[in-house]
Amino acid sequence: MTDSQNIRDRTFAFACAVAKRVLRLQPRPGIRCLIDQLLKSATSVGANLEEAKAGSSKREFIRYVEISLREAREAAYWLRIFAALELDSSQELKELAQEAEQIARILGAIVVKSKLRISAGYALFAFCILNFALVVS
Repeated sequence: MTDSQNIRDRTFAFACAVAKRVLRLQPRPGIRCLIDQLLKSATSVGANLEEAKAGSSKREFIRYVEISLREAREAAYWLRIFAALELDSSQELKELAQEAEQIARILGAIVVKSKLRISAGYALFAFCILNFALVVS
């Protein structure tokens, strides 16, 4: 399994686990909004990675991975709120919060590495132009 497939599978499993967990909660007044926010952010992580895979350029790829990163951080935030409000005090909720943090770290590393590759490409391009200009003159 490739690394890109691994993170895509991991974000899919994360979204499904969050959905299964929060859909068991009683949608009491005021809680439904929190459940919706968590579901939107948790499912958006993987959805944006799928968009990144289909990106037509490196910049577009990075943009979607950055969105996925923000959504992972948001999901971690909502999971912390669930824990703080004691809406769900299960060990599974703590594990999901840790998974959201780990996914965010992985996505952050992907963004940094991808941006470095683009910068290295620009530096190489500039070097080639400069070298060509020196050879021609």
